[in-house]
This record gives sequence, C-alpha cells and structure tokens, in this order.
Amino acid sequence: IADRQEGIGVCGWILVSLSFLLVLITFPISIWSCIKVVSEYERAVVFRLGRILSKKAKGPGLILVLPCTDTFIKVDLRTVTCEIPPQEILTRDAVTAQVDGVVCYRIHSAVSAVANVADVHSATLLLAQTTLRNVLGTQSLAQLLAGRKEIAHSIQATLDSATEQWGVKVARVEIKDIRIPMAMQRAMAAEAEAARETKAKIVAAEGERNASKALQKASMVLTESPAGLPLRYLQTLTAVAAQNNSTIVFPLPINMFGSLGKKSTGG
Repeated sequence: IADRQEGIGVCGWILVSLSFLLVLITFPISIWSCIKVVSEYERAVVFRLGRILSKKAKGPGLILVLPCTDTFIKVDLRTVTCEIPPQEILTRDAVTAQVDGVVCYRIHSAVSAVANVADVHSATLLLAQTTLRNVLGTQSLAQLLAGRKEIAHSIQATLDSATEQWGVKVARVEIKDIRIPMAMQRAMAAEAEAARETKAKIVAAEGERNASKALQKASMVLTESPAGLPLRYLQTLTAVAAQNNSTIVFPLPINMFGSLGKKSTGG
C-alpha cells in the first residue's frame, strides 16, 4: 500500500491533500458523500487517481472515499449461474449435434476481476462456449451420450484454469441437453431394436435347448417304467377336464375288451 501511495507522485499528493482539506472544510456535509456502504456479498475496489488503492478489496461495511480523487467499483461475490446457448458441434465420428449446458462460477478476487478483464461475466460465458465446443469435438457420439459427467468435469477443469487469472472460480459445469438429427435418432432406434430382437432369439433358442434336454430325461424315465406313460396320459386328461368342463372321448385298445370277454366266459 505504501508503494502504491508513493507512486502517485507530488501532484498526486497535492490533489489528495486538497481533497482532504475540502472534506474538512465542508464537514459534516461532505461525510455523507464520502462514506459508502458495501453489502456482505459485495467487495469494493477503490481507485485513487487511477491506481488501485489496496491489493485487497474493501468491505463489507462502511468505506471512506475521498471526493474528486477516489472512485470505486462494487463486485458481486455471489455464485452466478448462466446458461450456455445451444452449440452446433461435429463429433469425432462426423455426427452433428446441438449441445447446451449450464456453468456456475463465482468471483473470489474482486481486484483481479476488475483489473484483468473488461467484463468478467461476458468473458467467462464466451470462454465456456468455446471450451464446450473444443472438448466435445474430440469425443465420439457414443462417448458424448454415455460420459456426460466425465466430459463436464473436463470442461470445468479447463475453464477453471483459464479463468484463474480473472479471479473467477468455476464451481460446476453440467451438460443439459444433447440433440441429434432425426435421421440419426431413427437409425439408433433401429439398431437398438435389432439388438433386442437378436437377444430375444438367443434367449428363445436357449429355452428350446433346455426344454429338449428336459424332455429327453423324461422319456428316459418313462422308458424305464412302462406303466408311467398311461398314468401320465390319464393325469393330463384329468387336468384338461378340470380346466374345461366338457366330455372327453378317447380310444381304448381292442385287446383290452378281448381280455375282459375271456374272463367273463370263464366265469
């Protein structure tokens, strides 16, 4: 601070002394124009004869500003959320897409935000748009759709390092929406449908194979027990009769009636 005050020169000291003298002469009326109020979420960067008065911004609370020689700029330190307009990009696999997002940032150094950039908010938004286009241009469409969080973190790191000298801290970057051409949407839907049909056919074939193995084992069991097949036949008829109340007619072997006739004659 002392180096800055010595750098204003002799004329500067004369003007500052005259300003103090003017305040004293017009006191207490001049005190109302000299005292400024800075809110809790704001900081004031004070310029004296065009030079920044302190390396650290003033506030919050009351600050003293000399008339004629001092000017000040208030800087809002609250988090700013701005929407990135839709950007037309060309992915690595030559697919056009429109991508928009949201960036959240705040100013952590009011002096750097005032002294190093003309309009910190406009510059941050334009840089966010350019960074979004540059990062997404190196990704394929599949990576863009599947890795939104990783891409958002990459954009945040790149943007944060670029805005550090402006006194800006990028808190969060999110990709909000990805729009692709309608023809590409239909092609992706057809591809997904074909993949699902292929999977369904594989599952059906697997079921048929398992069923055939089960039937083979059942036939081996019925072969070992000759009476098992008629019992199974009768059980199936009983199940069908229980579900549908109707008369079921099924043929009987002729030799069965022959054997019954012989038994009745012998008796």
